[in-house]
This record gives sequence, structure tokens and C-alpha cells, in this order.
Amino acid sequence: MMYGKLTALSGKRGELVAILLEAVQQLEDNEDCYLYIVSISDEDADSVWATELWKDAAAHAASLTDESALALLQRGRPLIAGVSPIRLKALGGKGF
Repeated sequence: MMYGKLTALSGKRGELVAILLEAVQQLEDNEDCYLYIVSISDEDADSVWATELWKDAAAHAASLTDESALALLQRGRPLIAGVSPIRLKALGGKGF
């Protein structure tokens, strides 16, 4: 499981969120992606959180080689001031 805090350039969070939500749509049919949630905080106008759960690290890596995913990454990178990823091993829970 991965949590990623993406810090958008000032005033660019909405554009970044739109790109991440496009990624969600592209992943709808990807059976190796169990969860992909995009969140924002009312207290932090520049941060976006992405929560991802993949079958395994190889499935996640493979998703990043897809041409449409690469195009979204290219559009999103210029909007990002910083990234703080957190990788966790999910052990269980409701919805898991």
C-alpha cells in the first residue's frame, strides 16, 4: 500500500487533482490495482494525497510503463513542487 503526498505548486492543486482523477479512470479496468483514491485537505491548499493498493510492486511498476499513464505523468510533473511517499504493507482490515 502506498500513500503519496503530492505538494502542488501554489495555485495548481486543482489542475493536479484533475490529472490524478484521469488516472483513476484509466485504472478502472486494471485488475492489479485494488485501490486508488485521490484526496485533498481543507487545511492545506497545495497538498493532494494519493492512496494506492496494488497486487504487488511489479504490477505498480508495470502500470507506469503504459503510454497513457506516461502521458499523465508528463502533464502532472510540472505542477508538482514535492513528493513524500509512504510505503506500507497492508495486513488486513475491512475492505481489504
